[in-house]
Amino acid sequence: MIVNVGLVQMACGSDPEVNLAKALEGIRTAAGRGAQVVCLQELFKSLYFCQAEDHANFTLAEPVPGPTTEILGAIARSLQVVVIVPLFERRAPGIYHNCAAIIDAGGEYLGHYRKMHIPDDPLYYEKFYFTPGDLGFRAWQTRYGRLGVLICWDQWYPEAARLTALQGAGILFYPTAIGWLPAEKASLGETQHAAWETIQRSHAIANGIYVIAVNRTGHEGPAGGGIDFWGGSFVSDPSGNVIARASHDSEEVLVVPCDMALVETVRNHWPFLRDRRVDAYHDICTRYLD
Repeated sequence: MIVNVGLVQMACGSDPEVNLAKALEGIRTAAGRGAQVVCLQELFKSLYFCQAEDHANFTLAEPVPGPTTEILGAIARSLQVVVIVPLFERRAPGIYHNCAAIIDAGGEYLGHYRKMHIPDDPLYYEKFYFTPGDLGFRAWQTRYGRLGVLICWDQWYPEAARLTALQGAGILFYPTAIGWLPAEKASLGETQHAAWETIQRSHAIANGIYVIAVNRTGHEGPAGGGIDFWGGSFVSDPSGNVIARASHDSEEVLVVPCDMALVETVRNHWPFLRDRRVDAYHDICTRYLD
């Protein structure tokens, strides 16, 4: 079975309604080109507000399910596409999550994933805003196949990809907001980007699945500072081959066919899941082996 996946790579502005309208247009464009599953980027409705610790930004959050999932449910139903909707979730006063909702092709809300790994780096002050996820690693059966979703910093953790794949996901989506700090770009930019892409391709290989990374693009923040989001959204096949890649500095909609028969073929020839020594991995649940 072929599943056509759509990646909507956007530059975001300060008006959430404008960003939402742009995302809806991206979904329509992807569906018009044959996409059956469309993924938006992390926190697509706003600027990447985690560059500063500002309590006013909590007003950007909303309940999930809520108003945005209703809007996206309507377009999913209209276009008969599955949509992955990354949102800033207001769960309760003082409890907020970075999450992604999964909406099936009939408009049904299937559930959501809450980002498990929360970074705290220069201009990525996410621990100020987000409570770590407590829904676990999940996969959902949609009209077009079984899908898993992780978010950005989760990309660096093989445990997260493995546990999602073990739930039957044949395609793993990573909505993302990652970029270069301008002062580091010349010296570290190529290495940082290569590491980001390589680790995700390795998840595709180790689990025999498709991996889809959907990143934002454009500069956010003051001139000479802020973040240059590096775009580069891509699709890796189960052998780790990048079969499609967006540019670094342009808004793009990619639609990429994924042959799900390849998942079984690759896993049969490279039976990593068969040969796992599940009896010997107990120490993985410790912080460090002193």
